[in-house]
Amino acid sequence: MRRSREQRRPAPVAEVPDWQLRPSGLGEGAAVRALATNVAPPPVRGASRRTGGTGSGRKINQKKMKASKGNTYTREREFLYTFNAGNQCFMLTVPLRFPVQENASHLHGHLMLLHDLPCFIENDLKQSLSQFIEGETIKDHDREAEVALEAVKSGEVDMHQLANAWAKAYTETTLEHARPEEPSWDEDFADVYHDLIHSPASETLLNLEHNYFVSISELISERDVELKKLRERQGAEMDNVMQELGKSLTDQDVNSLAAKHFESQQVLENKWTSELKQSTAIQKQEYQEWVIKLYQDLKNPNNTSISEEIKVQPNQLRESIEGNGRLYEEQRQLEESFTIHLGAQLKTMHNLRLLRADILDFCKHKRNHRSGVKLHRLQTALSLYSTSLCGLVLLVDNRISSYSGIKRDSVNRNGGNEDMSKNIERNQSNILPGEFYITRHSNLSEIHVAFHLCVDDNVRSGNITARDPAIMGLRNILKVCCTHDITTISIPLLLVHDMSEEMTIPWCLKRAELVFKCVKGFMMEMASWDGGISRTVQFLVPQTISEEMFYQLSNMLPQIFRVSSTLTLTSKH
Repeated sequence: MRRSREQRRPAPVAEVPDWQLRPSGLGEGAAVRALATNVAPPPVRGASRRTGGTGSGRKINQKKMKASKGNTYTREREFLYTFNAGNQCFMLTVPLRFPVQENASHLHGHLMLLHDLPCFIENDLKQSLSQFIEGETIKDHDREAEVALEAVKSGEVDMHQLANAWAKAYTETTLEHARPEEPSWDEDFADVYHDLIHSPASETLLNLEHNYFVSISELISERDVELKKLRERQGAEMDNVMQELGKSLTDQDVNSLAAKHFESQQVLENKWTSELKQSTAIQKQEYQEWVIKLYQDLKNPNNTSISEEIKVQPNQLRESIEGNGRLYEEQRQLEESFTIHLGAQLKTMHNLRLLRADILDFCKHKRNHRSGVKLHRLQTALSLYSTSLCGLVLLVDNRISSYSGIKRDSVNRNGGNEDMSKNIERNQSNILPGEFYITRHSNLSEIHVAFHLCVDDNVRSGNITARDPAIMGLRNILKVCCTHDITTISIPLLLVHDMSEEMTIPWCLKRAELVFKCVKGFMMEMASWDGGISRTVQFLVPQTISEEMFYQLSNMLPQIFRVSSTLTLTSKH
């Protein structure tokens, strides 16, 4: 007869609920089976659920393991596990469908939780379950292998086709047999350009680039003039409308005219943007084709006219002219150089420079008056495709797509030729302070890479700390330099490009000390980033700063960095 809840005897070892593992009533040693059926998800631990049936062989339900979709060859086997609890012997039967997709440890935990099994069998059950799954899986593999071999022996499978499939799979997964990657066009052009720029044809290459630069600069000047005329005309129209406001015109008329003016500006700007993109694309294609042709001619020993092809012809060179008609003029710079060592045990030597200069001087083409139009950027071109690149940090606002302030000036200086990539993954028009995007250049005078660091008005205050987004942005920029072979980086020391009234001498000294110390810490981190490569860091201050302030900053630098001491050699005489 069925016992009542009060008459059930609890398990002698551990707390095994009576509804899950019960003696059959046939006496000591009787086996109790737990047979699996498709049931609902397992209950929360401690919940009670009873199963129907009476007498010996009372059953306990277990959720059947489902095979994953896509398996066409499956077999079902029962896993049997017996254990003793006091004087009682219990048996757990779990149907498993092979191949088993679930992890053995997860399946074991599932069984322990579903049946609230005693903890003293946990390790033994896990070991037995793992051995059972492993053994049956090996048997299935052996059985499938035998079937496959029989198919080959009987001729059901083409042996040559099978051998080809195995050979293809092996060559595709084994590196030593894999096909070498085909070089890309960019890699080929980089090698060709690197060879030519280190040959007698280097001056011809640079002069051709200069002509392209001047051509784009003229288009930009025409664009600016046309936009200026449009804004002046629209301003006059708006003034006339405002005078008639309230008399013959209403606010709606003013808004309509403003919308019309904005639309006209957008149409004109889009027209010039499209024309500039088209011109630069044509120039790039022409230049690459000419470089490849020149390289092939140089490799041809039978070509006797190559000297004329690379001969410099000064009368064909065009001069770059600014909007006011004057050529770029070099301005007097103040400069101090230092050699420092960083590191406790393994010391690394670095070069530091403090410069008073316009930050855009690193972008513009310069004129050498003694030898005519001689591009200043020869050294930059020689290291264009190398492991010694030069970078510059430009402080910009949070609008990526806008061209105002220093962004507009830098685009005008480089002829609009830039290749942009961002260090931010989201696709949006604005970025946050401390984030930056990168433009790569091949036609600037002294740099290859420009880091456009986003800053806000907080950098003009005197209370920024080492955790300020602008400072952390500098750290991330230096990390990119370490991972991308940029060995020279120019940084605005005061985190501003122009001086203003609130930037007093104490403000400048405090800001310079903060940047010096933070950059020193970041440079010491470089040893773990790149293994301790010697680099050059240039600290730039605005041109409007006084000489007295410049030399105060120059005296501060050796106090923060460990400057190498010099030795004076004298004779014994």
